[in-house]
Amino acid sequence: MSEKIRPLIAGNWKMNGLVHSLSEIALIAEGVEGHSQRLDTLICPPATLLMSAGAKTAGTTLAIGAQDCSSETHGAYTGDVSAAMVADSGGRAVIVGHSERRQGRGETSADVKRKAERAVEAGLQAIICIGETEEEMLKGATQDVLLRQLQESVPAAAKSGAVVIAYEPVWAIGTGRTPSIDNIAGLHAFIRTSLIDLLGEEGRGMRILYGGSVKPDNAAEIAFIDNVNGALIGGASLKANDFLAIVKAF
Repeated sequence: MSEKIRPLIAGNWKMNGLVHSLSEIALIAEGVEGHSQRLDTLICPPATLLMSAGAKTAGTTLAIGAQDCSSETHGAYTGDVSAAMVADSGGRAVIVGHSERRQGRGETSADVKRKAERAVEAGLQAIICIGETEEEMLKGATQDVLLRQLQESVPAAAKSGAVVIAYEPVWAIGTGRTPSIDNIAGLHAFIRTSLIDLLGEEGRGMRILYGGSVKPDNAAEIAFIDNVNGALIGGASLKANDFLAIVKAF
């Protein structure tokens, strides 16, 4: 874990959570308070809980964010939620480019870039996800894929305080499979170098999160990898005890 970059531990609830789930968010908000001097925390519940989760965590250091936003600002886009709407509902960040949207919804890196731009314009922190499929990994194309996604997804004027990169190997998400420590270290170093090439000093200070089957039992190992500046957590963020165990590991 890079010492000079403040870590971010972010939870992506995906399509999980009803009103009664707010009790878990309240427990998370209470539990992270003792760690707020050294790291930032974020939970991204489904859009239906965004405003109520914000109310539940008011006065705490736990930030609430969204899992996606529209690439448009307003208009006749049935079902879309704009970045400004996320901010208006109390959101402070938004995930864009998650593989489940790239793969499952056909979103391109150009789409992701526009969403990130809309997010930053609305005052949100954009968490841009990148990652290779198993097929790409087996072909030895991982670095080519990651570089292309960075070049095409990250806004040219991205600032380190407004944009976060989340590396999530697609084949590790929700599968229980995690790359080796050496593999994660090598790819995060590659991402760092690529960000510096693209953005200069802003790339040097930009947070790079690791995601993909991050759990309490492997978080400590991952936390101490250089250029890992936090984690984007899926299933383990649904329960306060699991999420807080990962927070403690960082």
